[in-house]
Amino acid sequence: MQFKRILTHLLYSRRKLHKAFPPSSLAAIKTLIHAAESGHSGEIRFAVEAALEWPALWRGQSARERALEVFSQLHVWDTEHNNGVLVYLLLADRDVEIVADRGIHLKTGTQGWETICKEMEVYFRKGEFETGLRIGIANIADQLCQHFPASSDERNELPDQPTVL
Repeated sequence: MQFKRILTHLLYSRRKLHKAFPPSSLAAIKTLIHAAESGHSGEIRFAVEAALEWPALWRGQSARERALEVFSQLHVWDTEHNNGVLVYLLLADRDVEIVADRGIHLKTGTQGWETICKEMEVYFRKGEFETGLRIGIANIADQLCQHFPASSDERNELPDQPTVL
């Protein structure tokens, strides 16, 4: 258990989350996701969390483990073609995780998602969250367009609204 990480999470306030993602920024992200989904049949979700709660910290839960929980909670796996993608940001750690359903993950692979995450984290470390997300969502959309192009009977299976945990 890392004392510094625990202290960072316990002191990280929701006010910092709202400063990083004000309502106007969340609305812009929703619009960005909606526009990105017009070119493919995949689904993109974004979830942001200020910090982990004490029990998760005590267990040493990683951002990746939490992202997998959120992927399940938001039903990102529940798409017709198994092509849902979650972008999860844990602000206290400045860590972004991408969790992709098996349909798209088989085509993109772990390395592809890690490359996108690393590029986003460069902007997140500078506090440029919206810019990082624009780039990340565009890169995810490129992968989805390549492997799951839009069809004429396309429907939006998951909400585009960002989730603030």
